[in-house]
Amino acid sequence: MALFPGFEQRRIRTSGATINLVAGGKGPALLMLHGYPETHAMWHKIAPMLARKYTVVCPDLRGYGDSSRPRGLPDHSNYSKRAMALDMAEVMSKLGHERFHLVGHDRGARVAHRLARDHGRRVRTLTVMDISPTLKMYASTDMAFARAYYHWFFLIQPAPLPEKLLAGQVPYYILGRIGRGRSGLKPFSAAAQREYVRAFRNPRTIHATCEDYRASATIDLVHDRKDARRKLAMPVLALWGKQGVVEAQFDCLADWREVARNVTGRALDCGHFLPEEKPAEVLRELERFFAKCAS
Repeated sequence: MALFPGFEQRRIRTSGATINLVAGGKGPALLMLHGYPETHAMWHKIAPMLARKYTVVCPDLRGYGDSSRPRGLPDHSNYSKRAMALDMAEVMSKLGHERFHLVGHDRGARVAHRLARDHGRRVRTLTVMDISPTLKMYASTDMAFARAYYHWFFLIQPAPLPEKLLAGQVPYYILGRIGRGRSGLKPFSAAAQREYVRAFRNPRTIHATCEDYRASATIDLVHDRKDARRKLAMPVLALWGKQGVVEAQFDCLADWREVARNVTGRALDCGHFLPEEKPAEVLRELERFFAKCAS
């Protein structure tokens, strides 16, 4: 596995999907969840280093990469963050990891937030990258946010409108999204770019990822509102890009302190894709956070 030397590829059947993943290393378990429009490959710059001290598991979320892509249900419930989080809880059980550190970027951080809520006793620490909680972001939407995160409001439109508009535009769309910001495409390896484009070319992936966003604007908000008064107990690390929308539009630490008791974090001097734009800094922040929480 060129991007993850020494890692093993596995496919694990959960109650709702078949999850593709790579795993490697020894030590306490660490689950890392990728964002949109990427795959587990986004962790390739830091996962091998983390594997020196941790057993690192990097899956493709349901609907992404080479994991299964079920047709969305009318209420989008099979792409709710609750369903996607259950996939991950079951994967970790089948791998023999009852407790684990949890790291998520973008969509993966939203799945991680729900996993920490629904399976909190299993999560040692939670790290979220470049998001504020979903409910907070929707509730705070204004013109500037809608322009910057236009894809949120495009992808939630009823099927098959966004699916049809994205079909045939995959390389342009994917490379345009990861190339946003001053850093352009330079931080993204050619191998990772090819992987993102390859995975997204599948029409079922386009549909599944739209369903992920449709769920976030519907059933996920119902679940989040029900949990509004219940704060996460595990330590939370929030990292975000100083050049990105979260820095400009939200108070990330304050937003996470509304939903969790113990929150630390800071902005890194980069855009949205922290693990690929600033891998060394992300690695240092994670190792420092895990060590602090273990002491």
